[in-house]
Amino acid sequence: MRHLVIGWILVLSVGLVSGQTPEHVPTEDCPMKKAVPASPYSGLEGREIKALSDGDREKLLSGHGMGMALAAELNRFPGPKHVLELADDLGLSTEQVRVAREIFDEMARQARQLGQIVVEKEAQLDDRFATALIDQEELARAVREIGQLRGELRLTHLRAHLQMRAAMNDLQIATYDRLRGYRSK
Repeated sequence: MRHLVIGWILVLSVGLVSGQTPEHVPTEDCPMKKAVPASPYSGLEGREIKALSDGDREKLLSGHGMGMALAAELNRFPGPKHVLELADDLGLSTEQVRVAREIFDEMARQARQLGQIVVEKEAQLDDRFATALIDQEELARAVREIGQLRGELRLTHLRAHLQMRAAMNDLQIATYDRLRGYRSK
Protein backbone atom coordinates (compact mmCIF):
# COMPACT_ATOMS: atom_id res chain seq x y z
CA MET A 1 0.00 0.00 0.00
CA ARG A 2 2.85 2.31 0.90
CA HIS A 3 4.37 1.86 -2.60
CA LEU A 4 1.03 2.64 -4.23
CA VAL A 5 0.71 5.90 -2.28
CA ILE A 6 4.28 6.87 -3.14
CA GLY A 7 3.59 6.06 -6.81
CA TRP A 8 0.52 8.31 -6.87
CA ILE A 9 2.43 11.11 -5.19
CA LEU A 10 5.15 10.83 -7.84
CA VAL A 11 2.61 10.86 -10.70
CA LEU A 12 0.85 13.91 -9.27
CA SER A 13 4.16 15.67 -8.54
CA VAL A 14 5.38 15.18 -12.09
CA GLY A 15 2.08 16.50 -13.39
CA LEU A 16 2.22 19.58 -11.17
CA VAL A 17 5.86 20.30 -12.07
CA SER A 18 5.14 19.96 -15.78
CA GLY A 19 1.94 22.01 -15.48
CA GLN A 20 -0.22 19.05 -16.42
CA THR A 21 -2.38 16.67 -14.49
CA PRO A 22 -2.75 13.09 -15.57
CA GLU A 23 -6.02 12.25 -17.31
CA HIS A 24 -5.87 8.81 -15.84
CA VAL A 25 -3.55 5.99 -14.99
CA PRO A 26 -4.38 3.17 -17.38
CA THR A 27 -5.22 0.06 -15.41
CA GLU A 28 -7.59 -2.77 -16.23
CA ASP A 29 -10.20 -1.67 -13.71
CA CYS A 30 -9.95 2.07 -14.43
CA PRO A 31 -13.31 3.39 -15.72
CA MET A 32 -11.59 6.44 -17.24
CA LYS A 33 -9.42 4.37 -19.54
CA LYS A 34 -9.21 6.04 -22.96
CA ALA A 35 -10.84 4.28 -25.89
CA VAL A 36 -8.38 3.39 -28.62
CA PRO A 37 -9.62 4.53 -32.05
CA ALA A 38 -10.37 1.75 -34.49
CA SER A 39 -7.76 1.05 -37.12
CA PRO A 40 -8.56 2.20 -40.67
CA TYR A 41 -8.05 -1.48 -41.52
CA SER A 42 -10.84 -2.59 -39.19
CA GLY A 43 -13.21 -4.81 -41.13
CA LEU A 44 -10.65 -5.77 -43.76
CA GLU A 45 -9.68 -8.90 -41.86
CA GLY A 46 -12.63 -10.66 -43.53
CA ARG A 47 -11.17 -10.23 -47.02
CA GLU A 48 -10.31 -13.37 -48.91
CA ILE A 49 -6.85 -11.92 -49.63
CA LYS A 50 -6.08 -9.28 -47.03
CA ALA A 51 -3.82 -7.14 -49.26
CA LEU A 52 -6.36 -6.91 -52.11
CA SER A 53 -9.82 -5.41 -52.14
CA ASP A 54 -12.41 -7.34 -54.10
CA GLY A 55 -12.31 -4.56 -56.70
CA ASP A 56 -8.53 -4.68 -57.07
CA ARG A 57 -8.64 -8.47 -57.29
CA GLU A 58 -11.22 -8.31 -60.09
CA LYS A 59 -9.28 -5.60 -61.94
CA LEU A 60 -6.10 -7.66 -61.79
CA LEU A 61 -7.89 -10.76 -63.06
CA SER A 62 -9.59 -8.87 -65.90
CA GLY A 63 -6.45 -7.03 -67.06
CA HIS A 64 -7.54 -3.48 -66.22
CA GLY A 65 -4.88 -0.79 -66.13
CA MET A 66 -5.52 0.42 -62.57
CA GLY A 67 -3.66 3.66 -63.32
CA MET A 68 -0.45 1.78 -64.11
CA ALA A 69 0.07 3.69 -67.36
CA LEU A 70 -0.61 7.23 -66.17
CA ALA A 71 2.97 8.25 -66.96
CA ALA A 72 2.17 7.50 -70.60
CA GLU A 73 -1.52 8.45 -70.74
CA LEU A 74 -0.97 11.91 -69.29
CA ASN A 75 2.08 12.62 -71.44
CA ARG A 76 0.53 12.21 -74.88
CA PHE A 77 0.85 8.42 -75.24
CA PRO A 78 -2.72 7.22 -75.89
CA GLY A 79 -3.97 3.92 -74.57
CA PRO A 80 -5.29 1.35 -77.06
CA LYS A 81 -8.55 0.74 -75.21
CA HIS A 82 -9.54 4.39 -75.35
CA VAL A 83 -8.20 4.81 -78.89
CA LEU A 84 -10.57 2.03 -79.99
CA GLU A 85 -13.45 3.68 -78.11
CA LEU A 86 -12.71 6.98 -79.90
CA ALA A 87 -11.73 5.50 -83.29
CA ASP A 88 -14.37 7.40 -85.31
CA ASP A 89 -13.69 10.74 -83.58
CA LEU A 90 -9.96 10.27 -84.12
CA GLY A 91 -10.40 9.50 -87.81
CA LEU A 92 -8.49 6.23 -87.58
CA SER A 93 -7.94 4.31 -90.77
CA THR A 94 -8.98 0.67 -91.05
CA GLU A 95 -5.33 -0.29 -90.66
CA GLN A 96 -4.95 1.85 -87.53
CA VAL A 97 -8.03 0.22 -86.00
CA ARG A 98 -6.57 -3.21 -86.77
CA VAL A 99 -3.24 -2.25 -85.17
CA ALA A 100 -4.96 -0.75 -82.12
CA ARG A 101 -7.01 -3.94 -81.72
CA GLU A 102 -3.85 -6.09 -81.91
CA ILE A 103 -2.05 -3.91 -79.37
CA PHE A 104 -5.04 -3.97 -77.03
CA ASP A 105 -5.65 -7.71 -77.35
CA GLU A 106 -2.02 -8.57 -76.64
CA MET A 107 -1.85 -6.14 -73.72
CA ALA A 108 -5.08 -7.51 -72.24
CA ARG A 109 -3.93 -11.11 -72.65
CA GLN A 110 -0.62 -10.46 -70.92
CA ALA A 111 -2.23 -8.30 -68.22
CA ARG A 112 -4.81 -10.98 -67.37
CA GLN A 113 -2.11 -13.63 -67.22
CA LEU A 114 0.15 -11.55 -64.98
CA GLY A 115 -2.81 -10.38 -62.88
CA GLN A 116 -3.80 -13.98 -62.23
CA ILE A 117 -0.30 -14.78 -61.01
CA VAL A 118 -0.21 -11.66 -58.80
CA VAL A 119 -3.52 -12.68 -57.20
CA GLU A 120 -2.23 -16.23 -56.63
CA LYS A 121 1.04 -14.99 -55.10
CA GLU A 122 -0.80 -12.50 -52.85
CA ALA A 123 -3.09 -15.34 -51.71
CA GLN A 124 -0.06 -17.54 -50.95
CA LEU A 125 1.59 -14.73 -48.97
CA ASP A 126 -1.64 -14.12 -47.07
CA ASP A 127 -1.92 -17.83 -46.27
CA ARG A 128 1.65 -18.01 -44.97
CA PHE A 129 0.92 -15.16 -42.56
CA ALA A 130 -2.48 -16.60 -41.60
CA THR A 131 -0.87 -19.91 -40.65
CA ALA A 132 2.19 -18.22 -39.10
CA LEU A 133 4.42 -20.38 -41.29
CA ILE A 134 6.61 -17.69 -42.82
CA ASP A 135 10.18 -16.73 -42.09
CA GLN A 136 12.35 -13.79 -43.14
CA GLU A 137 13.82 -15.56 -46.16
CA GLU A 138 10.49 -16.72 -47.55
CA LEU A 139 8.97 -13.29 -46.89
CA ALA A 140 11.74 -11.52 -48.82
CA ARG A 141 11.44 -13.96 -51.72
CA ALA A 142 7.63 -13.65 -51.91
CA VAL A 143 7.58 -9.86 -51.74
CA ARG A 144 10.30 -9.54 -54.38
CA GLU A 145 8.44 -11.94 -56.65
CA ILE A 146 5.16 -10.03 -56.28
CA GLY A 147 7.00 -6.76 -56.88
CA GLN A 148 8.60 -8.11 -60.03
CA LEU A 149 5.25 -9.40 -61.31
CA ARG A 150 3.60 -6.04 -60.64
CA GLY A 151 6.47 -4.36 -62.47
CA GLU A 152 5.94 -6.64 -65.47
CA LEU A 153 2.24 -5.86 -65.36
CA ARG A 154 2.93 -2.13 -65.41
CA LEU A 155 5.44 -2.59 -68.22
CA THR A 156 2.77 -4.44 -70.22
CA HIS A 157 0.39 -1.48 -69.95
CA LEU A 158 3.05 1.17 -70.62
CA ARG A 159 4.42 -0.75 -73.60
CA ALA A 160 0.95 -0.75 -75.18
CA HIS A 161 0.78 3.05 -74.89
CA LEU A 162 4.19 3.36 -76.50
CA GLN A 163 3.12 1.12 -79.38
CA MET A 164 -0.18 2.96 -79.78
CA ARG A 165 1.48 6.34 -80.08
CA ALA A 166 3.72 5.02 -82.86
CA ALA A 167 0.61 4.03 -84.83
CA MET A 168 -0.99 7.51 -84.66
CA ASN A 169 -0.23 10.90 -86.15
CA ASP A 170 0.21 14.16 -84.21
CA LEU A 171 -3.29 15.43 -85.03
CA GLN A 172 -4.87 12.19 -83.80
CA ILE A 173 -2.86 12.35 -80.57
CA ALA A 174 -3.86 15.99 -79.99
CA THR A 175 -7.51 15.08 -80.67
CA TYR A 176 -7.27 12.12 -78.29
CA ASP A 177 -5.92 14.35 -75.52
CA ARG A 178 -8.66 16.93 -76.11
CA LEU A 179 -11.43 14.29 -76.14
CA ARG A 180 -10.05 12.74 -72.95
CA GLY A 181 -10.08 16.16 -71.29
CA TYR A 182 -6.33 16.61 -70.94
CA ARG A 183 -4.85 20.06 -71.11
CA SER A 184 -2.13 20.56 -73.68
CA LYS A 185 1.33 21.42 -72.43
